[in-house]
Amino acid sequence: QVQLVESGGGLVQAGGSLRLSCAASGRTFSTNTMGWFRQAPGKERESVAVIGWSGSRTYYADSVKGRFIISRDNAKNMVYLQMNSLKPEDTAVYYCAATIRGWTVLPSSYNFWGPGTQVTVSS
Repeated sequence: QVQLVESGGGLVQAGGSLRLSCAASGRTFSTNTMGWFRQAPGKERESVAVIGWSGSRTYYADSVKGRFIISRDNAKNMVYLQMNSLKPEDTAVYYCAATIRGWTVLPSSYNFWGPGTQVTVSS
């Protein structure tokens, strides 16, 4: 079992930056693939960035590649999402999630989810 809580969301102007944090608890955190996902009003939840258990393997959606960076600190049970050059289309609720199913980027394959944090980017 993994419990997740996101923080760091807020309102930012276009071109600005935010850093999201995800605090995890649970004995298997260091072996879980972790991901950041987002859902905008009226849209499906989409994958943003995923990181493997060791941190050496990462995935980014094309829409955020070159602007967002995912990282993790297994000693602190934390996952981060550094978001730079934010755009209005990045506005969404951002969720941290964990999966016990190995490497996957599909939201439907993630077992544990945080409550989410709102990110709003104004133009």
